[in-house]
Amino acid sequence: MTANPSDIPALPRGFQAAGIAAGIKKTGAPDLALITSERDCVAAALFTTNKVQAAPVLRDKSLLAGPNPALRAVIINAGCANACTGARGLADAEETARLVAEALTHTRSIAAAGAISAAQVFTMSTGVIGVPLPMDKLRAGIPIAVRQLSANGLADAARAIMTTDTRPKMAGVQRGAWRIAGIAKGAGMIHPNMATLLCCVLTDARIEPALLQESLQRAAAVSFNRIVVDGDTSTNDTLLALANGASGMDIETPGQRAAFEQALTEVCVNLAQEIVRDGEGVTKFITLHITGARDTQMADAVGRSIARSPLVKTAFYGEDANWGRVIAAAGYSGAEVDPNKMTLWFGPVKVFEAGVPADYNEADATAAIKLSEIEVRLDLGLGEAEATLWTCDLSHEYVTINGNYRT
Repeated sequence: MTANPSDIPALPRGFQAAGIAAGIKKTGAPDLALITSERDCVAAALFTTNKVQAAPVLRDKSLLAGPNPALRAVIINAGCANACTGARGLADAEETARLVAEALTHTRSIAAAGAISAAQVFTMSTGVIGVPLPMDKLRAGIPIAVRQLSANGLADAARAIMTTDTRPKMAGVQRGAWRIAGIAKGAGMIHPNMATLLCCVLTDARIEPALLQESLQRAAAVSFNRIVVDGDTSTNDTLLALANGASGMDIETPGQRAAFEQALTEVCVNLAQEIVRDGEGVTKFITLHITGARDTQMADAVGRSIARSPLVKTAFYGEDANWGRVIAAAGYSGAEVDPNKMTLWFGPVKVFEAGVPADYNEADATAAIKLSEIEVRLDLGLGEAEATLWTCDLSHEYVTINGNYRT
């Protein structure tokens, strides 16, 4: 599983990354990623909305709630979620951060700016719930990851955070003198309002923490919060943005802010779409456009209802142009829709209009959903607002993957 070098975005200035096999996964695949900055970073983050939250999520939320957090590193392990592990889980997450801080302080030139503390190390975990972190493997693996840090290590880090993902997910853009680059993992338990994903986005632009948080929230609203694979939301979901200012370029004026947010959104949308394309057992990537809504909230509610419907998703898998399932899902979305004002298209084929089937050829509708990438548009006929979501089909392979997840 290799990434084409031309597809690997450059790390922003001042960042290094590594990914190694620490023995956490039974397969021996890479499972420990480390990202560091040569200088303090301002940080912004969004976390799972699940009321059951993993130890690293609880720790990281507390970390960022403190006065003037200045992060220097992110350690991410795959193969163990460190969720529902109680006081031991919190202690293990804290020890992991301490081990990283000590290894960086004592063995790398990255510590030239001063000693690094555990409070400057962000921790993320993904994998099976209810299993304690194998701290012996982390104690052995962290120094190795530190020694392998490189300005060319982004792809290694992206591979090391994968669970049921089939390929690493990376994206990046450059705007003049500053860059944004990110990695993400996620393939199952994906649903809006933070899905089962871990994502770390890095920039060498110089930006105030409050502005970074606002920009991240708006970028997530049209990217990670608009994807659905199966409707489940995990215990570990975390989206982190770090800005170290190493480019020397400030994000201050309205124009600079708009350009930064546009670039951040581009990276987030790219990563979010890659998560859906690589969803567990996915054979169809579906772009769902909801138009003609009274407001964005209505469009979003209708879109989410359709995107997570098992009947809609299995119809697309079976290449059955069963438009009735889409209309029904819109009807139970909770939004005040009117079927007599709806119009539905599968690709270029209008299949439903004004409460009744449209005059269409069934073979044309079937051909439109036989494609690996499908566009579905539902116009509600009620207003001018719209929303776009990305979803997928639900296949036999999804059941196989999740039926055997712990084995």
